Amino acid sequence: MRGTRLFSEATRVLVNAMQDAGVKRLISVTGLGAGDSRDKGGFLYDAAFHLFLDRVYLDKDAQEWIIRKSNLEWVIARPAVLTNGPRTSTYRVLVNPHEWRSGFIPRADVADFLVRQINDDTLLGQTPVLIG
Repeated sequence: MRGTRLFSEATRVLVNAMQDAGVKRLISVTGLGAGDSRDKGGFLYDAAFHLFLDRVYLDKDAQEWIIRKSNLEWVIARPAVLTNGPRTSTYRVLVNPHEWRSGFIPRADVADFLVRQINDDTLLGQTPVLIG
């Protein structure tokens, strides 16, 4: 069975188009379990992750690599388990890999975080994990 390449192929096209157009900043979303956050969610999260999402996250790993190798200013947000709850604005942004763990976060809080990155340079070149 083939794995997906949707994330990596779309990101490659996007990065090339941004570079051609002179757009400098990319704010991307992958997820807890991508890149160097693999196996950082805790036993139950990691077990379920490998069972159901492993192939998808291999493509997210490629997506992150493409972004990291670009000359863009970037932030890669890695939310934990997404929920449909309302925005709380009390979410946590975990930058230190020793703090990375699973949790829940409303999609509205992830959107809030992404919008804040438009004009904030604090997390450029980083891959924070987001939890509620």
